[in-house]
Amino acid sequence: MIQYYKDLTEEEQEEVTKTISLLQAQTFILERKYDKKTARYQYNKEYRVCEKHLEFLMEYFKIAGIELIENRQYGVMALRSSHLLGEKLSKLTTIFILLLKLIFEEKMNSVSNAVHVYASLDEVYDKINLFRLWDNKALPITEIKKTITVLRKYQIIDLLDFDGEIKGETNLILYPSINLLLHAEEVRNIITQYQESEEEEDDCISGDDENVSEQLALY
Repeated sequence: MIQYYKDLTEEEQEEVTKTISLLQAQTFILERKYDKKTARYQYNKEYRVCEKHLEFLMEYFKIAGIELIENRQYGVMALRSSHLLGEKLSKLTTIFILLLKLIFEEKMNSVSNAVHVYASLDEVYDKINLFRLWDNKALPITEIKKTITVLRKYQIIDLLDFDGEIKGETNLILYPSINLLLHAEEVRNIITQYQESEEEEDDCISGDDENVSEQLALY
């Protein structure tokens, strides 16, 4: 494995090192990402680096007990490990992930040839109300902004036509990485847990809810 890296050109070594750091920072690398300048989906260079050096990268992460998964169907490279603790997520961030997962599956099932999936914040709010996952207070805009920042960091969503103001009509791009987080039945079970313990929860995940962060595998 070390010899493989040494045999690479200096430019290739830099690309591999950058890609490793990127995977460690954001868990996922997408094959295509939305580019605001061109308003089109562009091929991601780091994904190509992963493909080119996949065997080496798999062995590299394997040493640390981490699995590098290539999902060709969705065009996603992902890290997964049962030995690492996931980032502690806020209650709202976790709720968003669970509901965006459901929305993604619903839209993919309703349009069989769908390539890209979009959802407005209002659609997420509607499901929060439907499942009674928040108290009667308004969702704090500061927490919504923090949640969006976290989800963008992990390549789960992006903002489509953002004008600088977060509002219900704000459209989100749901990247296929969302579909690698939990199974639909697991999502529904966790939502049920939230419904049953809503009155006892605070704004941050703690106790049993830390298991959700681990299942989401956001390192």
